[in-house]
Amino acid sequence: MSPAESNEDTGIHCRLDELLDARGMTLTALSEAVGVSVVNLSVLKNDRAKAIRYSTLAAICAVLDCEVGDLLVRDAARPS
Repeated sequence: MSPAESNEDTGIHCRLDELLDARGMTLTALSEAVGVSVVNLSVLKNDRAKAIRYSTLAAICAVLDCEVGDLLVRDAARPS
């Protein structure tokens, strides 16, 4: 099984909830702005995403006015 197929915790944490809160924005509003379903954004927000397209990542960062490193962080408390 390749690392991409593994069910193991990657140690990567998505800070989407925190960024939305800091900007007073809802997941629904972000969904409409980037053209990604609320369900898919929720999967990302809850650290259950297995992959993300660069175009989606770029769109989220553009709308939230942030860098990729602000959105996705390595959680030192989690195994890598």
